[in-house]
Amino acid sequence: MQKQEETTAVRLAAFGEFLLRLHSNSGKRFGQSDGYIPYYAGAEANVCVLLSRLGISTEYITRVPDNDLAVTGLQHLRGHGVGTGRVVYGGDRLGLYFTESGNGIRPGRVIYDRTGSSFATLQPGEIDWASALAGINVFHWSGVAAALSASSAAVCAEALAAAQAAGLTISSDFNYRATLWKYGQHPSAVMPALLQHSDMTVADLDAVNVYYNIETDKQLPPEKRFEQCYDQLRRHMPKLKTLAMSFRKVQGNQLMYFGALAQDDRYYFAEGFTVPQVTDQIGAGDAFTAGILFGVMNQHPPQRTIDFAVACGTLKQSIHGDWALVNEREVTDLMANGPSGRIVR
Repeated sequence: MQKQEETTAVRLAAFGEFLLRLHSNSGKRFGQSDGYIPYYAGAEANVCVLLSRLGISTEYITRVPDNDLAVTGLQHLRGHGVGTGRVVYGGDRLGLYFTESGNGIRPGRVIYDRTGSSFATLQPGEIDWASALAGINVFHWSGVAAALSASSAAVCAEALAAAQAAGLTISSDFNYRATLWKYGQHPSAVMPALLQHSDMTVADLDAVNVYYNIETDKQLPPEKRFEQCYDQLRRHMPKLKTLAMSFRKVQGNQLMYFGALAQDDRYYFAEGFTVPQVTDQIGAGDAFTAGILFGVMNQHPPQRTIDFAVACGTLKQSIHGDWALVNEREVTDLMANGPSGRIVR
């Protein structure tokens, strides 16, 4: 495959909040921590980083304060090939979130500090969407962008209207975060109107239930529940051609990571991988999303697309921070050979 020729022909822009993540060091809980490790983050930024590393031309659209924290983060994005020329500046602070690790017995925890951030206070009219989307083929966003404030949800609607008018392919990620919805609107009153424009989406069964009250039979295996979900969801999302989901299942002491894809009313499943050790699972879903986008944008066969996306999500769980710092060869090596503890030299 001549990757460079194929991937540079299609350009993606992603819209969402850029964040600084502070992770409690040495596996300590918040109440024990004597220091925090910084990582730059944000669901859509995470997607852009991996796609850029895979050869896709990406532009990141967001609003950040004009200070050293934000400028340094944008430099990191550019270092991975992500375009930042369409970022706008304004507001007073970069959104933050704090994390502590789980350990297989106790779950990990997240505390958000995003109220009043530059992105949360973004208003309609502040981004020139005609310019921001110039030369773009695919527009990607997620539910997190609409969860932060009524104004950020309104800007999502503005962006989607511009993307639709420009004839772009629209990609979304349901990305439901219960603790972010604080501005008086239930997600089911906001998200369906925004998601209806999606040509492709990544979701999970819980978020689909929250946004659309769609129920699936919990006695069935995930693959059958996925089929039930897609059958009902496409009635609410008339443009939907591609739906993808990743799944985690614990068997004994082992984590299984696998996925499902519906494309043009046909189903494809990836058996996935046993994950022997999780270094950091935050960002795995965004890596999976990037893998789906990579396959669809390069017109790969659907089975290869879901296999590739699951491999991306699996590899991310071996890497500290939110970004899947891998390349295409590492992904295809995992697909061909499975997890390996060997040293490459």
